[in-house]
Amino acid sequence: SVKSKEPEPEVSLEDSTPPKDKPNKLDQKKEEISLDTEPKSHASPSIRKLARELGVSLSKIRGSGQKGRILAEDLKSYVKQIVTTGNIDDEVEIVPLSRIKKISGKHLTKCWTTIPHVTQFDEVNIEQMEQFRQHQKERNIKLSPLVFIMKAVVQVLKNHPNFNASLDENGENLVIKKYFNLGIAVDTPNGLVVPVVRNVGKKSLIELAEELTETSAKAREGLLKPEEMRGAGFTISSLGGIGGTQFTPIINSPEVAILGVSRTQIKPIWNGESFEPTAMLPLALSYDHRVIDGAEGA
Repeated sequence: SVKSKEPEPEVSLEDSTPPKDKPNKLDQKKEEISLDTEPKSHASPSIRKLARELGVSLSKIRGSGQKGRILAEDLKSYVKQIVTTGNIDDEVEIVPLSRIKKISGKHLTKCWTTIPHVTQFDEVNIEQMEQFRQHQKERNIKLSPLVFIMKAVVQVLKNHPNFNASLDENGENLVIKKYFNLGIAVDTPNGLVVPVVRNVGKKSLIELAEELTETSAKAREGLLKPEEMRGAGFTISSLGGIGGTQFTPIINSPEVAILGVSRTQIKPIWNGESFEPTAMLPLALSYDHRVIDGAEGA
């Protein structure tokens, strides 16, 4: 006799689909493999998953946890560094600051944060000065604009003695100086230094030019003595030979003011009848507002 086949049980799709609260073991294994993309990196599955989502390679992160384990803080710090500084794989070089920059940096930071700075900007017509310089140059006498500025500053300090002064240690008394020693900021390979030219009012333009040349050379060679950088009543910082239109010079404490000099520009100036090409010198005067008010600064 022929046996009739028993009907096969119907299989519903619902029965073949694993419950949602019980994930398929195969899918679970695939997820573990996808998270373990860098087996050498010591990190939890949650950290690996987050790194994969962010596109970050764990091999480039140094873990701060036990046995070098990468923590969430390590991953966040790494991502923050990429966002703020760019690709962390970019080539960089760590260059230690020179001794001069370390010392001057601390001093400038203190000056900037403790002195209430006010800076006023103006321009000076130096057309006649430039013509005189050119005439002297034809006689083989080289005079930089700085020596003329130094002589002019002394005359201004005589008329406005509060600028040639300093505050005492308590900040309650103004020490007005009767001598005229000027600090001249000099850029050197190791950083900024400010040698002092003494008794500027008593020296000729040629004497000042020769002394500036000698002092600048000593500064760039690192041969200045400490006493050669003390005793100024006012400082001049000149960028005229480099460029720029204006800048804000930082007062060299305990002084109360500093003059910034930028590069001479030829501008059309109205002479009463027409515009005339004129050499104009940009100046920036920073002063301590505890001592000098705006009217006196102008």
